[in-house]
Amino acid sequence: MAHTDHSERTAQTARTVRRHLRREVAGVIGLLADAHDFAAMRPYTTFTFDDHDIYLRQLDALLRSRSAQGAHTTVALFDPEEFTEYCEDTGLDPDTVAARGQFTARAAASGAAVPYSGQPVDTLVPLLIDTAVRRATWEYATTLLADVGACADCGQDIGAAAFERASHLLLRLLEKAGPGTHHIVCSVPASGEQLLAAAHLHRPTGAEPVRADSTEATELVTVLAAGIALESPAGVVLRTTDPEAPDRLYGWRLAQGLLVPLTAGEVFNAYCTDADTGEPLSPESGVDYRAGFELGADDTGLHH
Repeated sequence: MAHTDHSERTAQTARTVRRHLRREVAGVIGLLADAHDFAAMRPYTTFTFDDHDIYLRQLDALLRSRSAQGAHTTVALFDPEEFTEYCEDTGLDPDTVAARGQFTARAAASGAAVPYSGQPVDTLVPLLIDTAVRRATWEYATTLLADVGACADCGQDIGAAAFERASHLLLRLLEKAGPGTHHIVCSVPASGEQLLAAAHLHRPTGAEPVRADSTEATELVTVLAAGIALESPAGVVLRTTDPEAPDRLYGWRLAQGLLVPLTAGEVFNAYCTDADTGEPLSPESGVDYRAGFELGADDTGLHH
């Protein structure tokens, strides 16, 4: 009898340990963001879902359940086309749960993923898509910089020099903008693509040094550097938010590695014109459209 009691206590302890261990395991879930991607997975016999809306509701319930148990979950965007290519490259059978799991882990590791923190699924989906687009833009801009090569005259690595220059320009923008919350957007036409990057940065008050070392800042610098390296007609807009006053909007155009200020009228026209149709748009209320401020002369331009 004593032996039986000991065995039961041992089994109970083992179950308790496993239950606690489950809370320590971080999970990754692949999410099919839209009905088109969902339909692309339907032909697989091991993919047993048949309604995208129900799939999203059940996924939302699963995420909430894991969160309630203290489990951490990362949600990755599941791209069926990339999944097919991955299986072809690795020799995996795409009609298996194991193949989908391996691909999801790879997608999460690539950066096109977000940690679940209680967001409803209709918030999670656009957040995931935005993260994936930003990641793809950064990777494309990085490739462009790597492919530019060296200056034929001085041997300077043009991509590296452009990145250094763009980093300097971002810091100058923040220095001149002053303390506060700043949203900076950079748009660069490059090789038939329109690269767009944005960074939400805060400049502290006092004598603290200006810093721009977030992931968003790195993405913005990379896109701006692509414009510098390719000598593309890029544009930069800075929006300063102040709870006590209207938002202030400034703009610049890129020319020969310099950010040349736009006039207040040019900033207004850029924001109040539909980029696709050219039709005028109503000005945004509570916004003060201003000329870009001068960043000051310096000797850190490109020399290629």
